[in-house]
Amino acid sequence: MISVSEIKTSEPDIFKTELHSMVYDTLKRLEIPFERVDTDEAITMEDCVEIGKRLNTAIVKTLFLCNRQKTSFYLFVTTDNKPFVTKDFSRVLRISRVSFASPEMLFDMLGTKVGSATALSCVFDKENKVKIILDKDAVSSKWYGCSDGTTTGYMRLKTEDLIYKYLPFADHVPAIIEI
Repeated sequence: MISVSEIKTSEPDIFKTELHSMVYDTLKRLEIPFERVDTDEAITMEDCVEIGKRLNTAIVKTLFLCNRQKTSFYLFVTTDNKPFVTKDFSRVLRISRVSFASPEMLFDMLGTKVGSATALSCVFDKENKVKIILDKDAVSSKWYGCSDGTTTGYMRLKTEDLIYKYLPFADHVPAIIEI
């Protein structure tokens, strides 16, 4: 079983990456309140179940995708229990089939590694190369639970703060889709 700290409402004492620092700096700048926990390394959705229990919200599943030519990139946020079907995703967006982008691309474009992909990493994407795609089911509740850009930190914030403050500040307008 994964170890999950008590809930905290302040930023970590030490930032692990440039993205990690950028996420908390942005939350502070926009005055977005959050609750967070420190954890053992969590990579799977099974690990996130215990984290979600502590934060009293489900942790979203976030996938980094690209087209075959590796010229179009998508960060898709969906619910933890919904299977990902590329055919359905591509049909709804009216794009060619997508596949998972490489861990190297994830790190280069969003400043994070596999297991810690998060919509919050859009602040790292200064050139706006990654399209943020939100599954309607993943953003239908009051709270949004996600990684803080690391595999050892998770948080919850108000979904409306993510959509209407954080993402626009980072110059990303999400597409909200229903699959």
